[in-house]
Amino acid sequence: MSLLHKLAIVLAAFVALLTVVIWSALRERRMGKSIAHDDVASQQASDARVLAVIFSAILGGMILAFLTAWIIFF
Repeated sequence: MSLLHKLAIVLAAFVALLTVVIWSALRERRMGKSIAHDDVASQQASDARVLAVIFSAILGGMILAFLTAWIIFF
């Protein structure tokens, strides 16, 4: 497998990761708008879910960066 093919796989994984994060965040924010304004616990839980998705994507991005470096240098 050539370097171009390997990097194309990493790029596809990166785009897939971004797609899932954006879709999840937008879905959760849309659902969060239906929460009553006085239901603070539900609003905080919604925000926590969005942050969990974002921070897990950061870890996924770090793994993809490591994988890219490994592909290029080895």
